[in-house]
Amino acid sequence: MNPTIDKNSGVDHVVPERKLRCKQPHFEPGGGGINVSRAIQELGGKSDAYYVSGGASGKSLQQLLNEEGIDNHPIPIEGWTRENLTIYEGETKQQFRFGMPGPKLREKEWKQCLDILYDATPRPDYIVASGSLPPGVPEDFYARVAKAAKKLHAKMILDTSGTPLVRAVQEKGLFLIKPNMRELKALTTDEIEDEAQQETLLREIVQSGQSEAVVLSLGRGGSRMAWREGCEYVRTPTVPIKSKVGAGDSMVGGLVLSLAQGHSLRDAVGFGVAAGAAAVMTPGTQLCRKEDTKKLHAQITQQACKAEEGVE
Repeated sequence: MNPTIDKNSGVDHVVPERKLRCKQPHFEPGGGGINVSRAIQELGGKSDAYYVSGGASGKSLQQLLNEEGIDNHPIPIEGWTRENLTIYEGETKQQFRFGMPGPKLREKEWKQCLDILYDATPRPDYIVASGSLPPGVPEDFYARVAKAAKKLHAKMILDTSGTPLVRAVQEKGLFLIKPNMRELKALTTDEIEDEAQQETLLREIVQSGQSEAVVLSLGRGGSRMAWREGCEYVRTPTVPIKSKVGAGDSMVGGLVLSLAQGHSLRDAVGFGVAAGAAAVMTPGTQLCRKEDTKKLHAQITQQACKAEEGVE
């Protein structure tokens, strides 16, 4: 609902009140759902990316997606598609990320998105809703998508934050949510101070029917997942960190692709964690690479086997 063109560049040092000569910029499609589709593509799968698109920047976004071979379906809007900026400072090796709010959508524009979803052909097995909502879109929009998913008998995977996440969970019937700790805290008034409290809350979300599964992203600390069969922890492999941008989207892409290929939820989460770790190894806003993901997934699988055998 809020795609972007990610512009990446760099300078030796960021200094206020001075004209900074940046390096040649690099342009990539971006935004939560767009990046999930790109990750799926990189990992060998196919998806249909539906996104709002407006102005010259919207046309540029479609061109970038076409160049990557993404099956994409722009939904026209009056406002211009946003552009985000990431600057890499060579002297400190730090990233400065500037995210724009996006165009304000009119009521008929965001309602058209729901109409297109209801009419999607063929009907999807999985619907991934990811990222922030632009101005003008009601905070219960993802809850409306969840209602559509139930009518279509599709499994909805949601990766968002704040009130849109809370309202969607209240709708119930989600297949999977992927919050981080900050996002998880928005779903409860209780304190979450240790692993036992994390696990208790994840189980409550599943048992209440709000979501069939919850995958809590803990960054370097791995992921904790809960579903009807229980609760498990998946350790993230140690990798060299170049950029954390796109790690969450890569994780969702790997997870849903693995599910669509018929793997169990447990295996799919392991593959998703591997894809997220692989994304950290790439610079700028680049996502996971297939070969890195496969190697890291093999490590995760090996660790899981050792854990089941009681080997440290």
